[in-house]
Amino acid sequence: MKRQLTFWFAMALGTAAALAQAPQRNWNEPFPAHRIMDNLYFVGTVPLGTFLVTTPAGHILINSDFESTVPVIRDSVESLGFDFEDIEIVLGSHAHGDHMQADALVKEMTGAEVMAMAEDVPALRRMRPGGKEHPIDRVLEDGEEVTLGGTTLTAHRTPGHTRGCTSWGLEVEEEGRVYNALIVCSFGVNANYVLVDNPDYPEIVEDYERTFAMARELPVDVFLGSHGFWYGLDEKYEQLQDRSPGDPNPFVDRAGFLAHVDLQERNFRAMLAAQQAE
Repeated sequence: MKRQLTFWFAMALGTAAALAQAPQRNWNEPFPAHRIMDNLYFVGTVPLGTFLVTTPAGHILINSDFESTVPVIRDSVESLGFDFEDIEIVLGSHAHGDHMQADALVKEMTGAEVMAMAEDVPALRRMRPGGKEHPIDRVLEDGEEVTLGGTTLTAHRTPGHTRGCTSWGLEVEEEGRVYNALIVCSFGVNANYVLVDNPDYPEIVEDYERTFAMARELPVDVFLGSHGFWYGLDEKYEQLQDRSPGDPNPFVDRAGFLAHVDLQERNFRAMLAAQQAE
């Protein structure tokens, strides 16, 4: 049993260490902007998942990323034939700099409303790149809907990674069929996370366990996330380019989503067991 726990803890640390080393990579390495399905597009970078939902009334950006990433996002949006200035709403996955640091900058550039889950507001208020205040025009609650131009997104609070970690769900249509898409916030534990007797986040274990149970009940067909490698961005994009009429959309992958949930829960439980043993 001890050997098994050591194995799973090593796996958890390996995953977390890979993320910890990510800043040494080029966060802003461009990835081809592309249509995923319907009015849902990828406009992020190789490591960062950023998404654009287009509507006749303007657009919704999910994850502004770092301020230095914004020019890449803008180029991606415009390469698809849309105007960056038409972004009306900015949403985010969670209060970490690689996903929401540039909210204030994007608001300055577009005049968009910035919305965030209530439980992440304190952390976002402390996020002040260049001394700028973090704008929050609307505070959201779990299950609340954001609607623009006939498209509705649902904010699913999936806490643990942060208190207000938000996975965004929306319906998309292709060839007469409606699919449920989910942009996963994060179900993972980082190497520096304290799961046992955490004075800053005493309910962290209960939140993670709630999230894993909730995730498996969500009606997810199209699996996406705030980091592309979670959902196999590279491979699925290549499959999308080679797709023939009538072929299934590679981003429809409920099995991949469930496998991702399983992996992240195993990593979480290995880290929890190791910390409890200490």
